[in-house]
Amino acid sequence: MRNNGFTRRSFVRLSGLAAASLGLAACGGGTQGVGAPPADAIRIGGIGPLTGSSAIYGTATRIGAQIAVDKINETEGKTVLVLNWEDDQHDTEKAINAYNILKDWGMHMLVGCTTTPPCKVVSTETNADRIFQLTPSASSTDVLGGQADANGNVTIPRKDNVFQMCFSDPNQGTASATFIANRKLGSKIAVIYNNSDPYSTGIFQKFDAKAKELGLDVVKVSSFTDDSSNDLKVQLGEAKGAGADLVFIPIYYTPAALLLTQAHEIGYAPKFFGVDGLDGILSIPGFDTSLAEGVMLLTPFVATANDEGTKNFVAAYREYVGSNEDPNQFAADAFDCVSALYKAIKELNLKADMSAQDMCDKLIETFSSGKFTYSGLTGANMTWSATGEVSKDPKGTIIKKGVYQPL
Repeated sequence: MRNNGFTRRSFVRLSGLAAASLGLAACGGGTQGVGAPPADAIRIGGIGPLTGSSAIYGTATRIGAQIAVDKINETEGKTVLVLNWEDDQHDTEKAINAYNILKDWGMHMLVGCTTTPPCKVVSTETNADRIFQLTPSASSTDVLGGQADANGNVTIPRKDNVFQMCFSDPNQGTASATFIANRKLGSKIAVIYNNSDPYSTGIFQKFDAKAKELGLDVVKVSSFTDDSSNDLKVQLGEAKGAGADLVFIPIYYTPAALLLTQAHEIGYAPKFFGVDGLDGILSIPGFDTSLAEGVMLLTPFVATANDEGTKNFVAAYREYVGSNEDPNQFAADAFDCVSALYKAIKELNLKADMSAQDMCDKLIETFSSGKFTYSGLTGANMTWSATGEVSKDPKGTIIKKGVYQPL
Protein backbone atom coordinates (compact mmCIF):
# COMPACT_ATOMS: atom_id res chain seq x y z
CA MET A 1 0.00 0.00 0.00
CA ARG A 2 2.81 2.41 0.76
CA ASN A 3 4.56 2.01 -2.59
CA ASN A 4 1.60 2.55 -4.91
CA GLY A 5 -1.41 3.37 -2.78
CA PHE A 6 -2.76 6.38 -0.99
CA THR A 7 -3.94 5.76 2.54
CA ARG A 8 -6.38 7.74 4.62
CA ARG A 9 -3.56 8.56 7.01
CA SER A 10 -1.93 10.81 4.40
CA PHE A 11 -5.03 12.99 4.35
CA VAL A 12 -5.55 13.01 8.09
CA ARG A 13 -2.02 14.33 8.37
CA LEU A 14 -2.97 17.50 6.49
CA SER A 15 -3.08 19.23 9.83
CA GLY A 16 -0.46 21.82 10.62
CA LEU A 17 1.41 23.48 7.80
CA ALA A 18 0.00 21.59 4.81
CA ALA A 19 -3.58 22.01 5.93
CA ALA A 20 -3.04 25.65 6.70
CA SER A 21 -1.51 26.17 3.29
CA LEU A 22 -4.44 24.54 1.54
CA GLY A 23 -7.07 26.30 3.56
CA LEU A 24 -5.58 29.71 3.04
CA ALA A 25 -4.94 29.12 -0.65
CA ALA A 26 -8.53 28.04 -1.22
CA CYS A 27 -9.68 31.30 0.31
CA GLY A 28 -7.24 33.32 -1.77
CA GLY A 29 -4.87 33.95 1.14
CA GLY A 30 -2.12 31.70 -0.15
CA THR A 31 1.00 31.64 1.96
CA GLN A 32 0.03 34.52 4.19
CA GLY A 33 -0.07 33.50 7.82
CA VAL A 34 1.53 30.10 7.19
CA GLY A 35 4.30 29.15 9.58
CA ALA A 36 7.77 28.23 8.43
CA PRO A 37 8.14 24.71 7.01
CA PRO A 38 10.75 22.30 8.37
CA ALA A 39 14.23 23.55 7.57
CA ASP A 40 15.04 20.45 5.52
CA ALA A 41 11.82 20.53 3.44
CA ILE A 42 11.95 21.68 -0.16
CA ARG A 43 9.40 24.38 -0.88
CA ILE A 44 7.25 24.02 -3.99
CA GLY A 45 5.09 26.92 -5.07
CA GLY A 46 1.92 26.56 -7.09
CA ILE A 47 -0.12 29.09 -9.05
CA GLY A 48 -3.50 28.61 -10.68
CA PRO A 49 -7.09 29.88 -10.60
CA LEU A 50 -9.05 28.76 -7.55
CA THR A 51 -11.80 31.31 -8.16
CA GLY A 52 -13.34 32.73 -11.32
CA SER A 53 -14.33 31.16 -14.63
CA SER A 54 -11.25 28.90 -14.86
CA ALA A 55 -11.38 27.60 -11.30
CA ILE A 56 -12.03 24.03 -12.46
CA TYR A 57 -8.51 23.93 -13.86
CA GLY A 58 -6.70 25.54 -10.94
CA THR A 59 -8.58 23.61 -8.27
CA ALA A 60 -7.78 20.35 -10.02
CA THR A 61 -4.08 21.14 -10.34
CA ARG A 62 -3.85 22.24 -6.72
CA ILE A 63 -5.46 19.04 -5.46
CA GLY A 64 -3.39 16.83 -7.73
CA ALA A 65 -0.17 18.49 -6.61
CA GLN A 66 -1.11 18.23 -2.94
CA ILE A 67 -1.99 14.54 -3.24
CA ALA A 68 1.48 13.93 -4.68
CA VAL A 69 3.14 15.89 -1.86
CA ASP A 70 1.18 13.94 0.76
CA LYS A 71 2.04 10.61 -0.84
CA ILE A 72 5.75 11.47 -1.04
CA ASN A 73 5.88 12.72 2.55
CA GLU A 74 4.10 9.61 3.78
CA THR A 75 6.42 7.32 1.85
CA GLU A 76 9.48 9.14 3.21
CA GLY A 77 8.10 9.11 6.74
CA LYS A 78 8.66 12.84 7.22
CA THR A 79 7.92 16.19 5.57
CA VAL A 80 10.35 16.44 2.66
CA LEU A 81 8.15 18.63 0.44
CA VAL A 82 5.83 21.52 1.26
CA LEU A 83 3.38 22.98 -1.23
CA ASN A 84 1.93 26.48 -1.07
CA TRP A 85 -0.61 27.50 -3.69
CA GLU A 86 -1.69 30.98 -4.77
CA ASP A 87 -4.89 31.90 -6.64
CA ASP A 88 -4.27 33.93 -9.81
CA GLN A 89 -7.92 33.95 -10.98
CA HIS A 90 -6.60 33.38 -14.55
CA ASP A 91 -5.37 36.98 -14.45
CA THR A 92 -1.86 38.02 -15.43
CA GLU A 93 -1.50 40.82 -12.87
CA LYS A 94 -2.72 38.60 -10.04
CA ALA A 95 -0.35 35.89 -11.24
CA ILE A 96 2.62 38.21 -10.83
CA ASN A 97 1.42 39.10 -7.34
CA ALA A 98 1.08 35.42 -6.54
CA TYR A 99 4.58 34.73 -7.81
CA ASN A 100 6.06 37.50 -5.68
CA ILE A 101 4.34 36.15 -2.58
CA LEU A 102 5.75 32.70 -3.21
CA LYS A 103 9.21 34.06 -3.96
CA ASP A 104 9.19 35.98 -0.67
CA TRP A 105 8.13 32.77 1.08
CA GLY A 106 11.29 31.09 -0.22
CA MET A 107 9.96 28.92 -3.02
CA HIS A 108 12.60 26.59 -4.48
CA MET A 109 10.66 25.65 -7.63
CA LEU A 110 7.28 26.32 -9.20
CA VAL A 111 4.48 24.04 -10.35
CA GLY A 112 2.48 26.37 -12.54
CA CYS A 113 0.96 28.40 -13.79
CA THR A 114 -2.14 26.42 -14.64
CA THR A 115 -3.35 28.52 -17.59
CA THR A 116 -1.36 30.02 -20.44
CA PRO A 117 -1.66 33.85 -20.12
CA PRO A 118 -0.55 33.92 -16.45
CA CYS A 119 2.13 31.33 -17.17
CA LYS A 120 3.53 33.40 -20.01
CA VAL A 121 4.14 36.45 -17.80
CA VAL A 122 5.29 34.46 -14.77
CA SER A 123 7.74 32.42 -16.84
CA THR A 124 9.50 35.65 -17.73
CA GLU A 125 9.93 36.33 -14.00
CA THR A 126 11.14 32.83 -13.13
CA ASN A 127 13.60 32.95 -16.01
CA ALA A 128 15.06 36.21 -14.73
CA ASP A 129 15.16 34.94 -11.14
CA ARG A 130 16.46 31.48 -12.15
CA ILE A 131 13.68 29.48 -10.50
CA PHE A 132 12.82 26.16 -12.13
CA GLN A 133 9.26 26.02 -13.47
CA LEU A 134 7.24 22.98 -14.54
CA THR A 135 3.72 23.79 -15.69
CA PRO A 136 1.06 21.08 -15.56
CA SER A 137 -1.26 22.58 -18.14
CA ALA A 138 -0.13 25.84 -19.78
CA SER A 139 0.22 24.39 -23.27
CA SER A 140 1.21 27.35 -25.44
CA THR A 141 4.81 27.34 -26.63
CA ASP A 142 4.85 31.04 -25.73
CA VAL A 143 5.45 30.05 -22.11
CA LEU A 144 8.61 28.22 -23.17
CA GLY A 145 10.02 30.86 -25.48
CA GLY A 146 12.24 30.03 -28.42
CA GLN A 147 9.84 31.36 -31.07
CA ALA A 148 11.01 32.92 -34.31
CA ASP A 149 9.24 34.75 -37.14
CA ALA A 150 9.03 33.60 -40.76
CA ASN A 151 12.46 35.08 -41.43
CA GLY A 152 14.07 33.16 -38.61
CA ASN A 153 14.39 36.16 -36.30
CA VAL A 154 13.94 35.20 -32.65
CA THR A 155 10.83 36.88 -31.28
CA ILE A 156 10.74 35.21 -27.86
CA PRO A 157 14.06 33.86 -26.52
CA ARG A 158 13.99 30.35 -25.07
CA LYS A 159 13.26 30.40 -21.34
CA ASP A 160 15.55 27.51 -20.49
CA ASN A 161 14.13 27.05 -16.96
CA VAL A 162 10.53 26.40 -18.10
CA PHE A 163 9.18 22.95 -18.98
CA GLN A 164 5.73 21.49 -19.67
CA MET A 165 4.03 18.36 -18.33
CA CYS A 166 1.12 18.83 -20.77
CA PHE A 167 1.22 18.51 -24.52
CA SER A 168 2.11 21.74 -26.26
CA ASP A 169 -0.52 23.31 -28.51
CA PRO A 170 1.28 22.33 -31.74
CA ASN A 171 1.56 18.74 -30.58
CA GLN A 172 -2.15 18.63 -29.76
CA GLY A 173 -3.11 19.91 -33.20
CA THR A 174 -0.87 17.47 -35.02
CA ALA A 175 -1.89 14.53 -32.84
CA SER A 176 -5.60 15.29 -33.25
CA ALA A 177 -5.41 15.32 -37.03
CA THR A 178 -3.41 12.09 -37.00
CA PHE A 179 -5.85 10.40 -34.62
CA ILE A 180 -8.90 11.41 -36.67
CA ALA A 181 -7.25 10.22 -39.87
CA ASN A 182 -5.99 6.92 -38.47
CA ARG A 183 -9.35 6.07 -36.91
CA LYS A 184 -11.32 7.35 -39.94
CA LEU A 185 -13.61 9.26 -37.60
CA GLY A 186 -15.01 11.67 -40.17
CA SER A 187 -15.30 11.97 -43.94
CA LYS A 188 -16.08 15.71 -43.97
CA ILE A 189 -14.58 17.82 -41.21
CA ALA A 190 -15.39 21.30 -39.97
CA VAL A 191 -13.35 23.32 -37.49
CA ILE A 192 -14.69 25.89 -35.02
CA TYR A 193 -12.03 27.68 -33.00
CA ASN A 194 -11.43 30.85 -30.98
CA ASN A 195 -9.20 33.13 -33.02
CA SER A 196 -8.69 35.52 -30.09
CA ASP A 197 -7.19 32.77 -27.94
CA PRO A 198 -3.53 31.73 -28.48
CA TYR A 199 -4.32 28.24 -27.15
CA SER A 200 -7.12 27.61 -29.63
CA THR A 201 -5.37 29.32 -32.55
CA GLY A 202 -2.10 27.48 -32.02
CA ILE A 203 -3.81 24.09 -32.02
CA PHE A 204 -5.91 24.94 -35.08
CA GLN A 205 -2.90 26.05 -37.13
CA LYS A 206 -1.03 22.79 -36.57
CA PHE A 207 -4.20 20.75 -37.04
CA ASP A 208 -4.86 22.50 -40.35
CA ALA A 209 -1.34 21.84 -41.64
CA LYS A 210 -1.40 18.18 -40.62
CA ALA A 211 -4.92 17.68 -41.99
CA LYS A 212 -3.76 18.91 -45.41
CA GLU A 213 -0.73 16.62 -45.24
CA LEU A 214 -2.92 13.63 -44.41
CA GLY A 215 -5.56 14.44 -46.99
CA LEU A 216 -8.41 15.07 -44.56
CA ASP A 217 -11.38 16.78 -46.19
CA VAL A 218 -11.82 19.97 -44.16
CA VAL A 219 -14.99 21.44 -45.64
CA LYS A 220 -15.41 24.48 -43.38
CA VAL A 221 -13.34 26.54 -40.94
CA SER A 222 -15.20 29.01 -38.71
CA SER A 223 -14.00 31.06 -35.79
CA PHE A 224 -15.22 33.28 -32.98
CA THR A 225 -13.70 35.59 -30.38
CA ASP A 226 -14.04 35.88 -26.64
CA ASP A 227 -16.45 38.77 -27.21
CA SER A 228 -18.68 36.74 -29.55
CA SER A 229 -18.49 33.40 -27.72
CA ASN A 230 -22.05 33.70 -26.35
CA ASP A 231 -23.66 32.69 -29.66
CA LEU A 232 -22.12 30.04 -31.92
CA LYS A 233 -25.16 29.15 -34.01
CA VAL A 234 -23.78 30.86 -37.11
CA GLN A 235 -20.59 28.77 -36.97
CA LEU A 236 -22.57 25.61 -36.32
CA GLY A 237 -24.90 26.42 -39.20
CA GLU A 238 -21.94 26.84 -41.53
CA ALA A 239 -20.56 23.45 -40.50
CA LYS A 240 -23.97 21.84 -40.94
CA GLY A 241 -24.47 23.48 -44.32
CA ALA A 242 -21.11 22.16 -45.49
CA GLY A 243 -22.17 18.62 -44.61
CA ALA A 244 -19.56 18.10 -41.91
CA ASP A 245 -19.98 14.83 -40.04
CA LEU A 246 -17.19 15.67 -37.57
CA VAL A 247 -16.48 19.05 -35.99
CA PHE A 248 -13.06 19.66 -34.50
CA ILE A 249 -13.33 22.10 -31.57
CA PRO A 250 -9.95 23.09 -30.09
CA ILE A 251 -11.58 25.27 -27.42
CA TYR A 252 -12.12 25.40 -23.67
CA TYR A 253 -14.99 23.67 -21.93
CA THR A 254 -17.09 26.80 -21.28
CA PRO A 255 -17.69 27.77 -24.93
CA ALA A 256 -17.80 24.06 -25.77
CA ALA A 257 -20.76 23.57 -23.45
CA LEU A 258 -22.59 26.41 -25.18
CA LEU A 259 -21.66 25.03 -28.59
CA LEU A 260 -23.06 21.59 -27.74
CA THR A 261 -26.23 23.14 -26.34
CA GLN A 262 -26.78 25.25 -29.43
CA ALA A 263 -25.99 22.35 -31.78
CA HIS A 264 -28.80 20.45 -30.09
CA GLU A 265 -31.10 23.44 -30.47
CA ILE A 266 -30.58 23.61 -34.24
CA GLY A 267 -30.80 19.84 -34.67
CA TYR A 268 -27.17 19.31 -35.66
CA ALA A 269 -25.60 16.10 -34.34
CA PRO A 270 -22.18 15.44 -35.87
CA LYS A 271 -19.29 13.86 -34.02
CA PHE A 272 -17.41 16.41 -31.93
CA PHE A 273 -13.67 16.05 -31.32
CA GLY A 274 -11.75 18.30 -28.96
CA VAL A 275 -8.53 18.63 -27.02
CA ASP A 276 -7.53 18.94 -23.38
CA GLY A 277 -9.42 22.20 -22.85
CA LEU A 278 -12.66 20.21 -22.97
CA ASP A 279 -11.68 18.26 -19.87
CA GLY A 280 -13.94 19.68 -17.17
CA ILE A 281 -17.08 20.04 -19.27
CA LEU A 282 -18.91 17.41 -17.20
CA SER A 283 -18.41 19.49 -14.06
CA ILE A 284 -20.06 22.70 -15.27
CA PRO A 285 -23.01 23.54 -12.98
CA GLY A 286 -26.29 23.44 -14.86
CA PHE A 287 -24.88 21.89 -18.03
CA ASP A 288 -26.91 19.00 -19.43
CA THR A 289 -24.14 16.40 -19.62
CA SER A 290 -26.23 14.21 -21.94
CA LEU A 291 -25.37 16.73 -24.66
CA ALA A 292 -21.71 15.72 -24.32
CA GLU A 293 -22.49 12.06 -24.98
CA GLY A 294 -20.12 10.78 -27.64
CA VAL A 295 -17.77 13.79 -27.53
CA MET A 296 -14.20 12.69 -28.16
CA LEU A 297 -10.95 14.31 -27.11
CA LEU A 298 -7.27 13.60 -26.77
CA THR A 299 -6.02 13.60 -23.22
CA PRO A 300 -3.07 12.07 -21.39
CA PHE A 301 -5.27 10.72 -18.59
CA VAL A 302 -8.52 8.76 -18.38
CA ALA A 303 -9.96 8.29 -14.90
CA THR A 304 -11.72 5.05 -15.88
CA ALA A 305 -8.49 3.29 -16.90
CA ASN A 306 -7.82 0.05 -15.03
CA ASP A 307 -4.13 0.40 -14.22
CA GLU A 308 -3.22 0.40 -10.54
CA GLY A 309 -1.80 3.90 -10.50
CA THR A 310 -4.94 5.44 -11.98
CA LYS A 311 -7.25 3.52 -9.66
CA ASN A 312 -5.24 4.60 -6.60
CA PHE A 313 -5.18 8.21 -7.72
CA VAL A 314 -8.93 8.28 -8.41
CA ALA A 315 -9.60 6.81 -4.96
CA ALA A 316 -7.32 9.38 -3.32
CA TYR A 317 -8.89 12.24 -5.23
CA ARG A 318 -12.40 11.17 -4.31
CA GLU A 319 -11.47 10.88 -0.66
CA TYR A 320 -9.82 14.29 -0.80
CA VAL A 321 -12.87 16.06 -2.26
CA GLY A 322 -15.35 13.97 -0.29
CA SER A 323 -17.41 12.85 -3.27
CA ASN A 324 -17.42 10.44 -6.21
CA GLU A 325 -16.10 13.13 -8.53
CA ASP A 326 -13.36 11.82 -10.80
CA PRO A 327 -10.14 13.78 -11.29
CA ASN A 328 -9.54 15.34 -14.68
CA GLN A 329 -6.28 15.35 -16.59
CA PHE A 330 -5.18 18.62 -14.98
CA ALA A 331 -5.15 17.00 -11.56
CA ALA A 332 -3.19 14.08 -12.99
CA ASP A 333 -0.71 16.36 -14.76
CA ALA A 334 -0.09 18.28 -11.53
CA PHE A 335 0.42 15.02 -9.63
CA ASP A 336 2.98 14.04 -12.23
CA CYS A 337 4.68 17.45 -12.01
CA VAL A 338 5.39 17.03 -8.32
CA SER A 339 6.33 13.37 -8.68
CA ALA A 340 8.71 14.01 -11.58
CA LEU A 341 10.30 16.89 -9.71
CA TYR A 342 10.81 14.70 -6.67
CA LYS A 343 12.40 11.96 -8.77
CA ALA A 344 14.87 14.54 -10.09
CA ILE A 345 15.40 15.95 -6.60
CA LYS A 346 16.31 12.48 -5.35
CA GLU A 347 18.59 11.70 -8.28
CA LEU A 348 20.39 15.03 -7.91
CA ASN A 349 20.44 14.86 -4.10
CA LEU A 350 19.08 18.40 -3.87
CA LYS A 351 18.82 19.81 -0.35
CA ALA A 352 16.64 22.54 1.07
CA ASP A 353 19.66 24.63 2.07
CA MET A 354 20.61 25.03 -1.60
CA SER A 355 19.56 28.19 -3.38
CA ALA A 356 16.70 28.11 -5.86
CA GLN A 357 19.17 29.25 -8.51
CA ASP A 358 21.54 26.32 -7.88
CA MET A 359 18.60 23.89 -7.94
CA CYS A 360 17.40 25.47 -11.18
CA ASP A 361 20.72 24.95 -12.94
CA LYS A 362 20.83 21.28 -11.97
CA LEU A 363 17.20 20.64 -12.87
CA ILE A 364 17.59 22.31 -16.27
CA GLU A 365 20.53 20.07 -17.07
CA THR A 366 18.61 16.98 -15.96
CA PHE A 367 15.30 17.67 -17.68
CA SER A 368 16.88 18.76 -20.97
CA SER A 369 19.41 15.93 -21.08
CA GLY A 370 17.09 13.49 -22.86
CA LYS A 371 18.22 10.82 -20.41
CA PHE A 372 15.91 11.68 -17.53
CA THR A 373 12.69 9.69 -17.72
CA TYR A 374 9.55 9.60 -15.63
CA SER A 375 6.56 7.26 -15.77
CA GLY A 376 3.35 8.36 -14.11
CA LEU A 377 -0.38 8.86 -14.50
CA THR A 378 -0.20 10.72 -17.80
CA GLY A 379 2.42 8.69 -19.62
CA ALA A 380 5.19 6.12 -19.48
CA ASN A 381 8.87 6.85 -20.04
CA MET A 382 8.31 10.57 -20.53
CA THR A 383 11.26 12.66 -21.61
CA TRP A 384 11.74 16.37 -22.21
CA SER A 385 13.49 18.15 -25.04
CA ALA A 386 15.71 21.18 -24.73
CA THR A 387 12.71 23.22 -25.92
CA GLY A 388 10.88 22.32 -22.69
CA GLU A 389 8.24 20.16 -24.40
CA VAL A 390 7.33 16.75 -23.04
CA SER A 391 7.28 13.60 -25.13
CA LYS A 392 4.48 11.17 -24.24
CA ASP A 393 1.64 9.42 -26.03
CA PRO A 394 -1.87 10.95 -26.04
CA LYS A 395 -4.89 8.81 -25.25
CA GLY A 396 -8.17 8.94 -27.10
CA THR A 397 -11.15 9.51 -24.81
CA ILE A 398 -14.90 9.47 -25.36
CA ILE A 399 -17.68 10.59 -23.04
CA LYS A 400 -20.13 7.75 -22.44
CA LYS A 401 -22.89 7.65 -19.84
CA GLY A 402 -21.58 10.81 -18.24
CA VAL A 403 -17.96 9.66 -17.73
CA TYR A 404 -14.73 9.76 -19.69
CA GLN A 405 -13.81 6.36 -21.12
CA PRO A 406 -10.90 5.13 -23.24
CA LEU A 407 -11.60 5.42 -26.95
